[in-house]
Amino acid sequence: MDLFLDFIQRFTLALAYISPLITGFILIIVVLALIIGKMEGWTRFDAVYFAFITATTVGFGDLNPKTRLSRFLSIVIAMLGLIFTGIIIAIAIHAADYAFKHSPGFTEAIRKYGE
Repeated sequence: MDLFLDFIQRFTLALAYISPLITGFILIIVVLALIIGKMEGWTRFDAVYFAFITATTVGFGDLNPKTRLSRFLSIVIAMLGLIFTGIIIAIAIHAADYAFKHSPGFTEAIRKYGE
């Protein structure tokens, strides 16, 4: 249980530390979504839905941009989503590494089996 709590504590601390960056990514994605939605004639909800489906690289295909500029902005959203996801994964890996290294079982295993 200590391992899990160490992970959660380190993960949330790191998320809090980079919250301005996360907020910036989300705001940029939403603004780009609203621009695309206006150009394509979509509702605000559909535009934001499209952007987050694109940013997470799920891409259901139910909404498709038609203009060149909309398609270009969709690529930008996808790239921002990849960067955003990479940052979150890096934080999770760092938190897991910290939690494992500070758990008694890990240090015991290192002593027993070596690095």
